[in-house]
Amino acid sequence: MAVIIKTNNPLELLSLIKQEISSKNIENWSYDCDGDFTHTSDQWKSKAWFIPAIRPGELRFGILANKKFKMTDKIYGVYHGRFTEMLLLNFDNKFSNAIATSQKTEPDNF
Repeated sequence: MAVIIKTNNPLELLSLIKQEISSKNIENWSYDCDGDFTHTSDQWKSKAWFIPAIRPGELRFGILANKKFKMTDKIYGVYHGRFTEMLLLNFDNKFSNAIATSQKTEPDNF
């Protein structure tokens, strides 16, 4: 249940995502001091986080469950869909493709 983005420069893409969130050009997402991303709408805030992982030629975001909530299909579906949507709307020229896995995939943590 990871988002895997194929990109020539994964570190640059991660930096750009953080920059755009910090400058408020991207709404509905935030990141914490650990660098993990969460949705900020009232309905989905802190239900889960995405943990970034740099790999050669790709940037991965594994999902981390909130211990207060059971990880459900709905939570990971919303997180994966909305995060991928944010990438397509803001960074489509920075990656060649993005996939969302349907099963637990490194670096998922739930």
